[in-house]
Amino acid sequence: MTDTTTDAPTPAADGGDEGSRGLTRRGLLGGGAASALGLAMAGSLGGLARAGGAEGAVTTVKHGSGVGYGPLVTDPAGLLSLPKRFRYTVVAESGVTTLEGGGVSPDNYDGTAAFPRTGGGSVLVANHEIRAPGSYQHGVPHVAGVTYDPGVEGGTTTIEVDGEGRRVREYVSLAGSSTNCAGGRTPWNTWLTCEETFEPVGATKPHGYVFEVDPYDQTANQDPTPIVALGRFEHEAVAVDPDTGQIYETEDANDPHGLLYRWTPPSDALPLGTGSLGALAADAGVLEAMQAFDHGTWVPDLCVATKPGTTYDVRWRPVPNRNPATLAEVVRKQFNGTWGGTSYTDRPGGNITRSRKLEGAWWGDGGAYVVASFARTGDGSAVQHDGQVWFVDPLEDTITLKLRFAYTTDQDGDPDGPDNITVSPYGGVILAEDGEGRQHLVGATAQGVTYFLARNEVGDGSGEMAGPTYSADKSTLFANLFHPGHVYAITGPWHRIGTVG
Repeated sequence: MTDTTTDAPTPAADGGDEGSRGLTRRGLLGGGAASALGLAMAGSLGGLARAGGAEGAVTTVKHGSGVGYGPLVTDPAGLLSLPKRFRYTVVAESGVTTLEGGGVSPDNYDGTAAFPRTGGGSVLVANHEIRAPGSYQHGVPHVAGVTYDPGVEGGTTTIEVDGEGRRVREYVSLAGSSTNCAGGRTPWNTWLTCEETFEPVGATKPHGYVFEVDPYDQTANQDPTPIVALGRFEHEAVAVDPDTGQIYETEDANDPHGLLYRWTPPSDALPLGTGSLGALAADAGVLEAMQAFDHGTWVPDLCVATKPGTTYDVRWRPVPNRNPATLAEVVRKQFNGTWGGTSYTDRPGGNITRSRKLEGAWWGDGGAYVVASFARTGDGSAVQHDGQVWFVDPLEDTITLKLRFAYTTDQDGDPDGPDNITVSPYGGVILAEDGEGRQHLVGATAQGVTYFLARNEVGDGSGEMAGPTYSADKSTLFANLFHPGHVYAITGPWHRIGTVG
């Protein structure tokens, strides 16, 4: 277990040290109306410079030491660099820390949620995105009673951490699922873990589903059952509306690009609670895919939005077959699109709106924040970018672009490839990078100003960051290094977040 505090001299003026230089080139990204803790407040970006380019004007801002928590201080332990007066503790490490009942912590920590722990501290439910054999060393052990498919080795572990961020125990809470990427926390305090796969190697059962994991009651995790009503496809993340029980689902897939879905529960299933989703019939509720419109004109691909504040009206189209038997019939291919060099215009679902790399989702500010990690013209996208953050407003039936990272060749100093997301209790959001070059935790203030919160120092620093989530008491940010797997508990003066003067 490692406990490291970063300390450094007062940050230099803009451009005076490595941390400041990295911040000055960061593209922002804000604009448009938002709710109280929204990313881009209307009217707050009037003084920002405009930078032109092939993609059109993109909002940018020059960052100084007053943005975020200040420049990052290089970690002498070579794990995680943080701002001055911040510290981290390693609470789990793949292949090193041990599991209750035997074995070691599995590889590839990904999406995670934190729940309050009796007596203080947190209970984490962490995904392990374990794919085909040969792509990992330490799978999730097939513990009796909580294993869905003995042919695959993904799943979740539950980690208890005390009030000081120290590890108490870790145990397997779901085994035999595959490629557990992200997920979402429910209003009734469980974790929905998502399989980002459809036909994993070695599988003996169908995959491409969502499973529910109880962080407190292991008996509730016995005999894991996929939530077929939420559909079978390459799930990435979900966000649950606490008022209606509607669940928004992202799909990280291509050929063709993935969709954004909404599932509406049947009225007789409300209120939803622990285990109720798994008990539903396979066709329970209504599963729909999002269709966006710009002043009445259908928008085929979200990548075309280049200006933060862009707002589209949304409609929801029913999914013809939510539980397809084969990949050739997968849900996103039931709607019109182009893949394999062929344009399909006769699909039963009709026209739909797609996006490359739909990744993290998190409920906050009365809606669902949704991340598109990147887009390239070479993958079939019409416009390139290094990341978008969208906000789905269920009351207004709109989707608004909150943040946009312009495509650049500087993959160390400019954020790129945002993946997992969490809404910060201190305003704005925290994003985990899964892009090129050095990987970071990237913050965006409530005013839409971006900053680096942490930098991976393991190896060449290119390992993916993942799973940011705050403790219930707001004192600790938990975050993961995907590979080699680490789970960090980060503490510091969170209330001192800076703003643009």
